[in-house]
Amino acid sequence: MKRFTRVLALLLTFTMVAAACGSDDDGDAAPATTAAPATTAAPATTAAPAAPAADSSDAIKLPIHNWSSQIAGVYAVGAILEATGNSVEYISADSTLVYTSMCEGDMDLVHEVWEGAFGVAFMEQVDKGCVIDAATHDAKTREDWWYPSYVEDVCPGLPDWEALNACAEMFSTPDSGGKGRFLGGPVDWLKGDQERVEGLEMDFIVENAGTAGALWAALDAASANQDPVVIFNWTPNFVEAMYDGKFIEFPEFADECRTDASWGLNPETTHDCGNPKDGYLKLGVWSGFPDKWPNAYKVVQNMNLTNLDVAQLAMYVDIDGMEPEDAASKWLADNADRVNAWVG
Repeated sequence: MKRFTRVLALLLTFTMVAAACGSDDDGDAAPATTAAPATTAAPATTAAPAAPAADSSDAIKLPIHNWSSQIAGVYAVGAILEATGNSVEYISADSTLVYTSMCEGDMDLVHEVWEGAFGVAFMEQVDKGCVIDAATHDAKTREDWWYPSYVEDVCPGLPDWEALNACAEMFSTPDSGGKGRFLGGPVDWLKGDQERVEGLEMDFIVENAGTAGALWAALDAASANQDPVVIFNWTPNFVEAMYDGKFIEFPEFADECRTDASWGLNPETTHDCGNPKDGYLKLGVWSGFPDKWPNAYKVVQNMNLTNLDVAQLAMYVDIDGMEPEDAASKWLADNADRVNAWVG
Protein backbone atom coordinates (compact mmCIF):
# COMPACT_ATOMS: atom_id res chain seq x y z
CA MET A 1 0.00 0.00 0.00
CA LYS A 2 2.90 2.39 0.62
CA ARG A 3 4.07 2.06 -2.95
CA PHE A 4 0.48 2.52 -4.15
CA THR A 5 0.29 5.75 -2.16
CA ARG A 6 3.60 6.97 -3.60
CA VAL A 7 2.39 6.33 -7.15
CA LEU A 8 -0.84 8.18 -6.44
CA ALA A 9 1.15 11.08 -5.04
CA LEU A 10 3.23 11.11 -8.20
CA LEU A 11 0.10 11.21 -10.33
CA LEU A 12 -1.27 14.06 -8.24
CA THR A 13 1.99 15.99 -8.61
CA PHE A 14 1.98 15.58 -12.38
CA THR A 15 -1.63 16.69 -12.52
CA MET A 16 -1.02 19.78 -10.40
CA VAL A 17 2.10 20.74 -12.32
CA ALA A 18 0.20 20.40 -15.58
CA ALA A 19 -2.50 22.68 -14.19
CA ALA A 20 0.06 25.20 -13.01
CA CYS A 21 1.82 25.21 -16.37
CA GLY A 22 -1.43 25.74 -18.21
CA SER A 23 -1.23 29.50 -17.51
CA ASP A 24 1.79 29.74 -19.83
CA ASP A 25 -0.60 29.74 -22.79
CA ASP A 26 -2.50 32.76 -21.50
CA GLY A 27 -1.33 35.72 -23.55
CA ASP A 28 -2.78 38.20 -21.01
CA ALA A 29 -0.79 36.88 -18.07
CA ALA A 30 1.39 39.45 -16.33
CA PRO A 31 5.15 38.95 -16.83
CA ALA A 32 7.09 37.62 -13.87
CA THR A 33 8.96 40.94 -13.46
CA THR A 34 5.76 42.71 -12.41
CA ALA A 35 5.20 40.44 -9.44
CA ALA A 36 5.26 41.85 -5.89
CA PRO A 37 8.76 42.26 -4.41
CA ALA A 38 10.32 39.15 -2.98
CA THR A 39 10.35 40.74 0.45
CA THR A 40 6.57 40.64 0.60
CA ALA A 41 5.83 37.38 -1.24
CA ALA A 42 7.37 33.94 -1.40
CA PRO A 43 9.35 33.22 -4.58
CA ALA A 44 7.27 31.53 -7.28
CA THR A 45 9.53 28.50 -7.22
CA THR A 46 8.56 27.70 -3.63
CA ALA A 47 4.78 27.93 -4.10
CA ALA A 48 3.08 24.52 -4.09
CA PRO A 49 0.40 24.09 -6.75
CA ALA A 50 -3.10 23.76 -5.37
CA ALA A 51 -4.52 20.25 -5.33
CA PRO A 52 -7.32 19.61 -7.85
CA ALA A 53 -10.70 20.50 -6.43
CA ALA A 54 -13.13 17.62 -5.99
CA ASP A 55 -16.14 17.57 -8.31
CA SER A 56 -18.26 16.31 -5.42
CA SER A 57 -17.81 15.48 -1.77
CA ASP A 58 -19.31 12.07 -2.48
CA ALA A 59 -16.97 9.18 -3.22
CA ILE A 60 -17.06 7.49 -6.63
CA LYS A 61 -18.20 3.92 -5.99
CA LEU A 62 -16.17 1.26 -7.82
CA PRO A 63 -16.90 -2.50 -7.89
CA ILE A 64 -14.50 -5.30 -7.02
CA HIS A 65 -15.34 -8.43 -9.03
CA ASN A 66 -13.86 -11.93 -9.03
CA TRP A 67 -11.07 -12.01 -11.62
CA SER A 68 -7.55 -10.71 -11.20
CA SER A 69 -7.18 -8.18 -14.00
CA GLN A 70 -10.36 -6.43 -12.86
CA ILE A 71 -9.38 -6.36 -9.20
CA ALA A 72 -5.90 -4.96 -9.87
CA GLY A 73 -7.27 -2.68 -12.57
CA VAL A 74 -9.95 -1.14 -10.41
CA TYR A 75 -7.32 0.00 -7.92
CA ALA A 76 -5.42 1.64 -10.78
CA VAL A 77 -8.61 3.31 -12.00
CA GLY A 78 -9.33 4.44 -8.44
CA ALA A 79 -5.90 6.05 -8.13
CA ILE A 80 -6.41 7.87 -11.42
CA LEU A 81 -9.77 9.18 -10.27
CA GLU A 82 -8.24 10.29 -6.98
CA ALA A 83 -5.68 12.25 -9.03
CA THR A 84 -8.62 14.39 -10.23
CA GLY A 85 -9.23 15.44 -6.62
CA ASN A 86 -12.12 13.06 -6.02
CA SER A 87 -12.40 10.24 -3.50
CA VAL A 88 -13.31 6.63 -4.30
CA GLU A 89 -14.92 3.73 -2.49
CA TYR A 90 -14.34 0.07 -3.39
CA ILE A 91 -17.31 -2.30 -3.01
CA SER A 92 -17.45 -6.05 -3.67
CA ALA A 93 -20.16 -6.58 -6.29
CA ASP A 94 -21.75 -9.27 -8.43
CA SER A 95 -20.32 -8.91 -11.92
CA THR A 96 -23.72 -9.14 -13.65
CA LEU A 97 -26.04 -7.43 -11.16
CA VAL A 98 -23.63 -4.50 -10.97
CA TYR A 99 -25.34 -2.86 -13.96
CA THR A 100 -28.67 -2.91 -12.16
CA SER A 101 -26.87 -1.44 -9.15
CA MET A 102 -25.63 1.39 -11.38
CA CYS A 103 -29.21 2.17 -12.39
CA GLU A 104 -30.15 2.32 -8.72
CA GLY A 105 -27.29 4.72 -7.95
CA ASP A 106 -25.41 2.17 -5.84
CA MET A 107 -22.42 1.90 -8.21
CA ASP A 108 -20.82 4.54 -10.40
CA LEU A 109 -18.29 3.03 -12.80
CA VAL A 110 -17.34 -0.38 -14.26
CA HIS A 111 -14.08 -0.35 -16.21
CA GLU A 112 -14.05 -3.94 -17.57
CA VAL A 113 -17.30 -4.74 -19.39
CA TRP A 114 -16.61 -7.93 -21.38
CA GLU A 115 -18.98 -8.39 -24.30
CA GLY A 116 -19.16 -12.17 -24.11
CA ALA A 117 -19.99 -12.33 -20.41
CA PHE A 118 -21.77 -9.08 -19.64
CA GLY A 119 -22.75 -7.49 -22.95
CA VAL A 120 -26.44 -8.36 -22.65
CA ALA A 121 -26.77 -7.22 -19.02
CA PHE A 122 -24.79 -4.04 -19.75
CA MET A 123 -26.68 -3.03 -22.89
CA GLU A 124 -30.06 -3.63 -21.24
CA GLN A 125 -29.27 -0.84 -18.78
CA VAL A 126 -27.69 1.37 -21.46
CA ASP A 127 -30.92 1.07 -23.47
CA LYS A 128 -32.89 2.10 -20.38
CA GLY A 129 -30.82 5.27 -20.18
CA CYS A 130 -29.49 4.77 -16.67
CA VAL A 131 -26.01 3.57 -17.72
CA ILE A 132 -23.70 5.35 -20.18
CA ASP A 133 -21.45 3.51 -22.60
CA ALA A 134 -18.57 5.86 -21.80
CA ALA A 135 -15.58 4.33 -23.61
CA THR A 136 -14.44 1.33 -25.64
CA HIS A 137 -10.94 0.07 -24.93
CA ASP A 138 -8.56 -0.98 -27.70
CA ALA A 139 -8.45 -4.46 -26.16
CA LYS A 140 -10.29 -7.16 -28.11
CA THR A 141 -11.72 -10.04 -26.13
CA ARG A 142 -12.71 -13.65 -26.59
CA GLU A 143 -14.31 -15.89 -23.96
CA ASP A 144 -15.10 -19.52 -24.69
CA TRP A 145 -14.30 -23.20 -24.19
CA TRP A 146 -10.56 -23.82 -24.39
CA TYR A 147 -8.17 -26.80 -24.25
CA PRO A 148 -4.39 -27.24 -23.96
CA SER A 149 -2.81 -28.21 -27.28
CA TYR A 150 -1.66 -31.67 -26.15
CA VAL A 151 -5.33 -32.76 -26.17
CA GLU A 152 -5.19 -32.75 -29.97
CA ASP A 153 -2.95 -35.84 -29.78
CA VAL A 154 -5.84 -37.91 -28.37
CA CYS A 155 -8.81 -36.11 -29.89
CA PRO A 156 -8.26 -35.57 -33.62
CA GLY A 157 -10.29 -32.94 -35.42
CA LEU A 158 -9.99 -30.26 -32.75
CA PRO A 159 -10.71 -27.39 -32.41
CA ASP A 160 -13.99 -28.21 -34.15
CA TRP A 161 -16.82 -28.58 -31.62
CA GLU A 162 -18.19 -31.72 -33.25
CA ALA A 163 -14.77 -33.37 -32.94
CA LEU A 164 -14.75 -32.43 -29.25
CA ASN A 165 -18.18 -33.95 -28.80
CA ALA A 166 -17.07 -37.17 -30.46
CA CYS A 167 -14.30 -37.40 -27.83
CA ALA A 168 -16.59 -36.47 -24.91
CA GLU A 169 -15.99 -39.65 -22.92
CA MET A 170 -12.27 -38.99 -22.51
CA PHE A 171 -13.15 -35.75 -20.67
CA SER A 172 -15.30 -37.59 -18.13
CA THR A 173 -14.73 -37.49 -14.39
CA PRO A 174 -15.95 -39.79 -11.58
CA ASP A 175 -18.89 -37.42 -11.05
CA SER A 176 -19.88 -36.75 -14.67
CA GLY A 177 -21.88 -39.92 -15.28
CA GLY A 178 -19.83 -41.01 -18.26
CA LYS A 179 -20.25 -37.69 -20.04
CA GLY A 180 -17.47 -35.24 -20.69
CA ARG A 181 -16.96 -32.47 -18.16
CA PHE A 182 -16.61 -28.85 -19.17
CA LEU A 183 -15.26 -26.73 -16.33
CA GLY A 184 -16.86 -23.32 -16.66
CA GLY A 185 -16.28 -20.06 -14.85
CA PRO A 186 -18.19 -18.86 -11.79
CA VAL A 187 -21.97 -18.96 -12.23
CA ASP A 188 -22.32 -15.16 -12.12
CA TRP A 189 -20.27 -14.83 -15.32
CA LEU A 190 -23.42 -15.96 -17.21
CA LYS A 191 -21.76 -17.65 -20.17
CA GLY A 192 -24.74 -19.72 -21.30
CA ASP A 193 -22.70 -22.92 -21.29
CA GLN A 194 -25.53 -25.17 -20.17
CA GLU A 195 -27.78 -23.68 -22.84
CA ARG A 196 -25.07 -24.33 -25.43
CA VAL A 197 -24.70 -27.96 -24.36
CA GLU A 198 -28.45 -28.42 -24.71
CA GLY A 199 -28.75 -26.43 -27.92
CA LEU A 200 -25.98 -28.35 -29.67
CA GLU A 201 -26.97 -31.65 -28.00
CA MET A 202 -23.46 -32.20 -26.66
CA ASP A 203 -22.53 -35.19 -24.54
CA PHE A 204 -21.12 -32.95 -21.78
CA ILE A 205 -22.05 -31.73 -18.34
CA VAL A 206 -21.22 -28.21 -17.15
CA GLU A 207 -19.46 -27.80 -13.83
CA ASN A 208 -18.88 -24.26 -12.64
CA ALA A 209 -15.66 -23.36 -10.85
CA GLY A 210 -16.09 -21.21 -7.77
CA THR A 211 -13.29 -18.83 -8.72
CA ALA A 212 -10.93 -18.07 -11.59
CA GLY A 213 -8.16 -19.58 -9.44
CA ALA A 214 -9.98 -22.92 -9.46
CA LEU A 215 -9.86 -22.90 -13.27
CA TRP A 216 -6.09 -22.39 -13.28
CA ALA A 217 -5.58 -25.05 -10.62
CA ALA A 218 -7.52 -27.58 -12.72
CA LEU A 219 -5.55 -26.62 -15.83
CA ASP A 220 -2.25 -26.90 -14.00
CA ALA A 221 -3.11 -30.33 -12.56
CA ALA A 222 -4.32 -31.68 -15.91
CA SER A 223 -1.29 -30.32 -17.77
CA ALA A 224 1.13 -31.90 -15.31
CA ASN A 225 -0.28 -35.34 -16.21
CA GLN A 226 -1.26 -34.53 -19.82
CA ASP A 227 -4.89 -35.36 -18.96
CA PRO A 228 -7.64 -34.23 -21.37
CA VAL A 229 -9.38 -31.14 -20.04
CA VAL A 230 -11.61 -28.45 -21.50
CA ILE A 231 -12.20 -25.29 -19.48
CA PHE A 232 -13.53 -21.77 -19.78
CA ASN A 233 -10.79 -19.33 -20.74
CA TRP A 234 -10.52 -15.85 -22.13
CA THR A 235 -8.17 -13.45 -23.82
CA PRO A 236 -6.48 -11.16 -22.93
CA ASN A 237 -5.21 -13.26 -20.06
CA PHE A 238 -1.89 -14.43 -18.66
CA VAL A 239 -2.75 -18.05 -19.57
CA GLU A 240 -1.78 -17.59 -23.21
CA ALA A 241 1.78 -16.83 -22.13
CA MET A 242 1.93 -19.91 -19.89
CA TYR A 243 0.10 -22.63 -21.83
CA ASP A 244 -0.23 -23.45 -25.50
CA GLY A 245 -3.87 -24.05 -26.36
CA LYS A 246 -6.85 -23.16 -28.53
CA PHE A 247 -10.47 -22.13 -28.26
CA ILE A 248 -13.15 -24.56 -29.42
CA GLU A 249 -14.67 -23.42 -32.71
CA PHE A 250 -18.44 -23.46 -32.29
CA PRO A 251 -20.93 -22.24 -34.91
CA GLU A 252 -20.40 -18.54 -35.58
CA PHE A 253 -21.92 -16.11 -33.09
CA ALA A 254 -24.78 -13.77 -33.94
CA ASP A 255 -27.02 -11.71 -31.66
CA GLU A 256 -30.00 -13.80 -32.79
CA CYS A 257 -28.34 -16.89 -31.33
CA ARG A 258 -29.18 -15.65 -27.84
CA THR A 259 -32.74 -14.51 -28.50
CA ASP A 260 -34.26 -16.39 -31.45
CA ALA A 261 -34.67 -20.16 -31.12
CA SER A 262 -35.45 -20.51 -34.82
CA TRP A 263 -32.00 -19.18 -35.69
CA GLY A 264 -29.09 -21.63 -35.90
CA LEU A 265 -28.62 -25.38 -36.01
CA ASN A 266 -31.30 -26.24 -33.45
CA PRO A 267 -34.70 -24.64 -34.12
CA GLU A 268 -35.86 -25.56 -30.62
CA THR A 269 -33.33 -23.65 -28.50
CA THR A 270 -31.16 -20.57 -28.28
CA HIS A 271 -27.38 -20.50 -27.61
CA ASP A 272 -26.54 -23.00 -30.36
CA CYS A 273 -23.40 -21.02 -31.25
CA GLY A 274 -20.11 -19.85 -29.80
CA ASN A 275 -19.27 -16.52 -28.17
CA PRO A 276 -18.02 -13.42 -30.03
CA LYS A 277 -14.46 -13.83 -31.35
CA ASP A 278 -13.54 -10.15 -31.35
CA GLY A 279 -15.60 -8.92 -28.44
CA TYR A 280 -15.43 -5.45 -26.99
CA LEU A 281 -14.10 -4.34 -23.62
CA LYS A 282 -16.01 -1.26 -22.53
CA LEU A 283 -16.16 1.19 -19.65
CA GLY A 284 -19.58 2.15 -18.34
CA VAL A 285 -20.75 4.77 -15.86
CA TRP A 286 -23.93 5.66 -14.04
CA SER A 287 -25.99 8.14 -16.06
CA GLY A 288 -25.56 10.84 -13.43
CA PHE A 289 -21.75 10.57 -13.46
CA PRO A 290 -20.97 13.34 -16.01
CA ASP A 291 -22.97 15.95 -14.09
CA LYS A 292 -21.79 14.95 -10.64
CA TRP A 293 -18.10 14.42 -11.47
CA PRO A 294 -17.50 16.38 -14.72
CA ASN A 295 -13.71 16.60 -14.44
CA ALA A 296 -13.41 12.94 -13.53
CA TYR A 297 -15.66 12.06 -16.45
CA LYS A 298 -13.31 13.77 -18.90
CA VAL A 299 -10.51 11.55 -17.60
CA VAL A 300 -12.73 8.45 -17.73
CA GLN A 301 -13.39 9.05 -21.43
CA ASN A 302 -9.63 9.07 -22.06
CA MET A 303 -8.96 5.73 -20.38
CA ASN A 304 -7.96 3.04 -22.86
CA LEU A 305 -6.68 -0.44 -22.00
CA THR A 306 -4.91 -2.74 -24.45
CA ASN A 307 -4.76 -6.55 -24.48
CA LEU A 308 -1.29 -6.29 -22.95
CA ASP A 309 -2.54 -4.09 -20.11
CA VAL A 310 -5.22 -6.58 -19.09
CA ALA A 311 -2.88 -9.56 -19.43
CA GLN A 312 -0.16 -7.87 -17.38
CA LEU A 313 -2.51 -6.90 -14.56
CA ALA A 314 -3.67 -10.52 -14.35
CA MET A 315 -0.11 -11.85 -14.54
CA TYR A 316 1.13 -9.65 -11.70
CA VAL A 317 -1.49 -11.19 -9.40
CA ASP A 318 -1.87 -14.77 -10.67
CA ILE A 319 1.73 -15.52 -11.65
CA ASP A 320 3.89 -13.08 -9.70
CA GLY A 321 1.77 -13.39 -6.56
CA MET A 322 1.41 -9.64 -6.04
CA GLU A 323 -1.39 -8.12 -4.02
CA PRO A 324 -3.87 -6.33 -6.33
CA GLU A 325 -2.98 -2.92 -4.88
CA ASP A 326 0.72 -3.53 -5.55
CA ALA A 327 -0.06 -4.77 -9.05
CA ALA A 328 -1.95 -1.53 -9.66
CA SER A 329 1.00 0.49 -8.38
CA LYS A 330 3.43 -1.29 -10.69
CA TRP A 331 1.17 -0.84 -13.69
CA LEU A 332 0.68 2.86 -12.92
CA ALA A 333 4.41 3.39 -12.56
CA ASP A 334 5.20 1.50 -15.78
CA ASN A 335 2.54 3.43 -17.71
CA ALA A 336 2.96 6.86 -16.13
CA ASP A 337 3.20 8.73 -19.45
CA ARG A 338 -0.05 7.26 -20.74
CA VAL A 339 -1.86 7.82 -17.45
CA ASN A 340 -0.67 11.41 -17.23
CA ALA A 341 -1.97 12.00 -20.75
CA TRP A 342 -5.38 10.69 -19.66
CA VAL A 343 -5.40 12.91 -16.60
CA GLY A 344 -3.77 15.97 -18.18
